[in-house]
Amino acid sequence: MGLLSFIREAGEKLFGAQAEAADTASSNRSASSAITAYIGSLQLPVTDLSIEVDTASHTARVSGKVPSQEAREKVMLACGNVQGIAQVEDALTVEGEVDAEAQFHTVERGDTLSAIAKKFYGDANAYNAIFEANKPMLKHPDKIYPGQVLRIPSRA
Repeated sequence: MGLLSFIREAGEKLFGAQAEAADTASSNRSASSAITAYIGSLQLPVTDLSIEVDTASHTARVSGKVPSQEAREKVMLACGNVQGIAQVEDALTVEGEVDAEAQFHTVERGDTLSAIAKKFYGDANAYNAIFEANKPMLKHPDKIYPGQVLRIPSRA
């Protein structure tokens, strides 16, 4: 996967101005811990998880072991859809079969999952495939926001 880009100002608010005001090493540790805890709360299937955040460059490097390409993509999105993170460097190892990468879509103002499904699949009613592909980060199909990056799996 390499490097995945995000909109730094959008996403979960896990750390804020106090992290940026602190010394760099402390700020990096705090941000890394916050994102690690967030991924844990999502119960994503990853072992040996390590996240290193560089708050100066707004970059997170994520490593660990995941069972599938889907799990890899979800961990990457969970790291990147955090306010203050602009790039996520992928150092994850997929232990199972590596499927084709999903496409990604950055939500724009006015987007709905139906509109995104229409764009990618030609069928607005296929929105549930996108919703399911982004669980547990998405809790409800109407709760997406501009700047959020979503997985768009190939249509089965």
